[in-house]
Amino acid sequence: MTDASFDKEKRHRADVEVMSAPSDAEDESQIRARLGRFGLGKLFDAGVEARGIERVPENEREDKHSIGLLLLWFSVNVVLTAIPVGILAQEIFTLTFPHAVVTTLGFALIGCTTVGFIAMLGPRFGMRTMVITRYSYGYWGGALISLLNILTQLGFSVIVIILAGQVLHNINPKMPLAVGVLLIAYDLLHHYERYAWIIMCIVFFMMYGLGGHAGYQISLQKADEDPAGHLRAAGVLSFGGIIFSSCAGWAPVSVVFLPSVAIAAADYNCRLPVNTSKLKIFVLTFLGVFIPSVFIVILGSILMTVPTYSDAYRAEEAAGVFKKVFEPWGHGGNFLLVLLALSAVANNIPNTYSAALSMQTLIPPFRHIPRAVFTILAFTIYTVAGVAGRKHFSSILTNFLAILGYWIAFWVVIVFEEHIIFRRPNGPLGGYDVRVYDSPKLLPVGLAAIFASCCGIAGAIVAMAQVWYIGPVAATLGPFGGDMGFEFAMIFSGITYPPLRYLEIKRWGR
Repeated sequence: MTDASFDKEKRHRADVEVMSAPSDAEDESQIRARLGRFGLGKLFDAGVEARGIERVPENEREDKHSIGLLLLWFSVNVVLTAIPVGILAQEIFTLTFPHAVVTTLGFALIGCTTVGFIAMLGPRFGMRTMVITRYSYGYWGGALISLLNILTQLGFSVIVIILAGQVLHNINPKMPLAVGVLLIAYDLLHHYERYAWIIMCIVFFMMYGLGGHAGYQISLQKADEDPAGHLRAAGVLSFGGIIFSSCAGWAPVSVVFLPSVAIAAADYNCRLPVNTSKLKIFVLTFLGVFIPSVFIVILGSILMTVPTYSDAYRAEEAAGVFKKVFEPWGHGGNFLLVLLALSAVANNIPNTYSAALSMQTLIPPFRHIPRAVFTILAFTIYTVAGVAGRKHFSSILTNFLAILGYWIAFWVVIVFEEHIIFRRPNGPLGGYDVRVYDSPKLLPVGLAAIFASCCGIAGAIVAMAQVWYIGPVAATLGPFGGDMGFEFAMIFSGITYPPLRYLEIKRWGR
């Protein structure tokens, strides 16, 4: 391709993004008619969303109050599952409370920034996160990322229902743990209230107060903490990697759901008008994830400064801590524990919804299968997995969250570089042709993104520190290693992607 023809193609692609008409995407009535043969008409009439991964046309965008975006993130993050993350700081990585707080703030800042960036892309293109991924990874490369996202959301859901099931089991030991897990997993029949996070905030403030009454000892872990130097740095990096993962794990979900009283009723970001302020979306998303995540993780960390709570963790893991905290309140405390367990419903709403959407992007025929089918499938998978892994919560939590951060890191970097380098108005491609989102032959080939991702995986391998493997770079920080997997994944993929993408565009022009 000559320089002149390449410039002409670039200008054409830029025009496509600006001039894309509302008719380039199926409207809601067309999708309902197409899926009507599955007998879902009554569900659609009742308000269940028919749209799956199809792009939302501009004439169906809704100018909703922006504060709803902030409330959305609060509702799905003010839940009990962040408390065990904070507990890990002292119990696993031997950090004192002050060091746990500083580490939480620093790495949560990085993780929440990635979520805010991805969230900004929704209104501009009206597409789901995994569909936007196709503009750097191509159709089949995007399918690989979708598969990783499916595993991620199912993994999160397993963690949630195991913890909540353990809480219910501790309230009534006669109830088998498996039954507790099943009760929490049965969230498809619930309607989670939009403002339920307010009640949960009150419960968490109560936990702060009860811990203070029991007696915080801020320097409790001082004797167990590693001395300043490589060993302490290893603990900070490993715990920080988990914090990053727990926050950045929302990035693949950040443009795929709506704060509504109906479970997974519709999208939020991709249904907002195209002229919605990107800065507003970033700030509201960032704060909506950062504030509740930090608030609850720090709660988990400070609870471990109470000796009786620390002993309860060693005896019965995180669920034992919850029980010990509310023990002075008797039956009233048990009632609050039930509320805590039910907060898991809010956490699993976006997980289930995102997993179902990602399943639709795996292969072309899946797009024509109603999303409700994949939602039920996802629910079934994580319920069975939760029952099977109900006695291994801590090991699942530490290993899953750390590894999760590796792929999120290289994926976010590649999507970011594609956006600011190659899709900018005066860049090599000049924009996004929103009409080709489901056309393998018109989307990028994806070889550059796939190879850069492999480089990111290589970076993670040499710098990761897990119970079952310690990379050579991580091993330089001590016998247990310091996990720098997500940082090296970002660096390796970030360096290799731009030159490879330039070569890909030069060869195929897309």
